[in-house]
Amino acid sequence: MSPRSYRMGQRQAEVDETRARIVAAARAHLAETGGVSLDAVARRADVARATVYYQFGSKAGLLEAVCDALAEQGGMARLAEAFTLADPWAAVDRFVEVMGGFWAFDRVCTRRLRALAALDEEVGRVIADRDARRRQGAAVLSGRLPAAPPDAASLLFVLTAFETYDALAAEAEAAAEEGAQAEEGASGGAGDLTVATAAVIRLVRAALGGPADAP
Repeated sequence: MSPRSYRMGQRQAEVDETRARIVAAARAHLAETGGVSLDAVARRADVARATVYYQFGSKAGLLEAVCDALAEQGGMARLAEAFTLADPWAAVDRFVEVMGGFWAFDRVCTRRLRALAALDEEVGRVIADRDARRRQGAAVLSGRLPAAPPDAASLLFVLTAFETYDALAAEAEAAAEEGAQAEEGASGGAGDLTVATAAVIRLVRAALGGPADAP
């Protein structure tokens, strides 16, 4: 390796490390405060505000990077498996399972993001774009189902939303605590959302006319 190539590789590694540190800072800040302040993120990542702009261009660009990091670490790459399965109901089940794992990865950050999307137009556009991709996937998979209702795509989209898993998981957590009201301050609302996956599969199958032998 030439000295020039080595320096370029080292420089790129430094840029990647800085970028990852900013994204991690944005996630932590969002989870703690429910908002996105570029100044606060820059301070937390120990970089200049200009560096955040240079790396991401805007708040929307930073949020896109946060969403990409959540998707990568939350296993969204596995979603492609659902579209390769020959059995249409197995494909839908896999879609539900992968979404459950993704929503569970950083439940608090995701909850904050989606709540902020209702208040901030810029955040709303980022989340709406992500939801549109899930809507498209739901349309493809529901279109393969035999004798599915006309609104099957909409039902699958709604039932695989974060809010569905979050609500079902909260019910499971409350039951596990013998009906005691779980305080967000105690657990951060960070319990395992995957406990809701089986319930979502049953709901999807019931709503879309599928077999009752859900896992």
